[in-house]
Amino acid sequence: MMDDTTRIIRDYYDAGVETEWNRVAGRPEFLLTCRFLNRYIKPRQTILDIGGGPGRYSLYLAEQGCDVALLDLSSENVRFAGARAAERGLSVKTIVGDARETDKLIGGQFDHVLLMGPLYHLLEEADRVKAVESSLRLLKPGGILFASFISAFAGAVYMMKNAPDLLASTPMEIELMNLLIEDKPFAGAGFTECNFERHQDILPFFEQFPLTKLHFLSQEGILSPCEQNIMSQPETVIRRWLNFAEQTCEREDLLSWSEHLMYIGQKTG
Repeated sequence: MMDDTTRIIRDYYDAGVETEWNRVAGRPEFLLTCRFLNRYIKPRQTILDIGGGPGRYSLYLAEQGCDVALLDLSSENVRFAGARAAERGLSVKTIVGDARETDKLIGGQFDHVLLMGPLYHLLEEADRVKAVESSLRLLKPGGILFASFISAFAGAVYMMKNAPDLLASTPMEIELMNLLIEDKPFAGAGFTECNFERHQDILPFFEQFPLTKLHFLSQEGILSPCEQNIMSQPETVIRRWLNFAEQTCEREDLLSWSEHLMYIGQKTG
């Protein structure tokens, strides 16, 4: 039975499919993430995209010739992803379901698993563990897991870019900033029910799983606070900044510049 928190998250994404579809389009988060996906994912490989939303990454990988299945909590996201795939002549299997129970909803073994969304919204660590364990049951030995988190600094970076006045007028944002000052994580009511993770807690979290770390990176690199300015530049300028971000995105001292963090690990057993 769906609990209240899960229902809130589902309803949030059901009501904002187009917004989520457009959110990463042409932005450093998507462009840098795809560069790392391309390092490991090859045509004709099998991909499971858990919490893939309206399918931005699923469709990208299907266009590269991969065999893709997408699972998401939001039935509207799943419907949208299926329709977009059909419009493009792509075959993407779509399933509605909870990331904590993925292995109960779909069978088989996959070359790669994307878990780039559910860990944003599972407020309890025990539930995040369930989601990773479910993912790993469906990942082939030697396969690659791509798992994303919202950074503890995401709210601060967002406000600097889009709404600096919120820090002076919104109690929730003031509370979030105080947690940063105190170096504490946040889990609770934000843009919806969400979990903001400290970067120093992510690698220890993954040590409990049969995974070998390949990368731990900021998905926007250092570009996030100034991305609107950078992405309005000529293509040659944008490309050089993206190259710079890719070359520095794994530096620990720069992780807090980013809104999203990604762990990439290879299954060892």
